[in-house]
Amino acid sequence: MDKPATLVSRISVSLQPELLAELDRMVESRGYDSRSQAIGEMVHYQLAEHKRSLGNEVMAGTLTLLYNRSTRGLQGRLADLQYQYIAEVVSSLHVHLTEDRMLEVLLVQGPAARLQAISDEMLAQRGVITGRLELLAAVIPPLHAPASAA
Repeated sequence: MDKPATLVSRISVSLQPELLAELDRMVESRGYDSRSQAIGEMVHYQLAEHKRSLGNEVMAGTLTLLYNRSTRGLQGRLADLQYQYIAEVVSSLHVHLTEDRMLEVLLVQGPAARLQAISDEMLAQRGVITGRLELLAAVIPPLHAPASAA
């Protein structure tokens, strides 16, 4: 079955020769079908970053944490924070990397500024080695329809 045609708009972009050559190398190395595909991905990324900086835009993303699981009470504190922010923490996955290293990935959704605050609070916990919040200009469909008033 063929994909339905997507409406697109054409724009013109002027680049210095060196920048165009770098773009072409990136297009080839990443396996993009075209320059347009690569530039479109870059625009999506920058728009998401812009929305993130505004703070009130509802976004979805991941919070990745690498931590020392042998740090006393850390796993409990992280679990308590996930429960405290249950409206924003949609799901989590944790993987034991070594005897004392744990990788945890949280799927989050909510206003960008709130997600950043949650991330900051989790990353500041003693025993967290590193982490990163990645947000996208996307919204996860609600898991349940809102209850109608009776």
